[in-house]
Amino acid sequence: MEIKAKMVKELRQRTGIGMMECKQALKESGGDIEKAILILRKKGYARAKDKMSRETAEGVVGSYIHLNGKIGVLVEVNCESDFVARNDDFKELVKNIALHIAASNPRYISSDEISLEVLEEEKEIIREQFKDSKKPPEIIDKIVQGKLGKFYEEVCLLDQPYVKDDKISVKKLIASYIAKIGENIQIKRFARFELGKY
Repeated sequence: MEIKAKMVKELRQRTGIGMMECKQALKESGGDIEKAILILRKKGYARAKDKMSRETAEGVVGSYIHLNGKIGVLVEVNCESDFVARNDDFKELVKNIALHIAASNPRYISSDEISLEVLEEEKEIIREQFKDSKKPPEIIDKIVQGKLGKFYEEVCLLDQPYVKDDKISVKKLIASYIAKIGENIQIKRFARFELGKY
């Protein structure tokens, strides 16, 4: 099947991905734009993982104030170049991350930030809940690991389901922007303020 320039243009507009990659995806999908988007997404996430180790020295500090003025968020999101930091897609991502933090109240960016003391305390709480269950220790250990995954989803920003689309995590949201923009993006730090709470 012949891949027409009009098809490539439409795919580029819908995905923000380069012309040659769009043309190749259309060839692979037999000219089906929806299938081509799926192909690009799969490749995009793979490319995004490669870019996640690159240094991020540029970026912006974004903010969000909840309508009633009782919750405020500041978040520093870094990228590789000032060109991307000024990009509307990047700014939109930063705003959406700040909004997500206001709504979901994470305590950490990722599970790497959780101290061993906090983790051990959480494990002990879970074990205590199952101490009378007569389950073997190896089963309880598996339950503890499963519940820790849920704990990470509650307290770690990157593991939380994204508030605007709970089918993806914040980490996957960022990966989709890395694929679209072509640079590494990292959340460096955030602060969430809620009136009357410390």
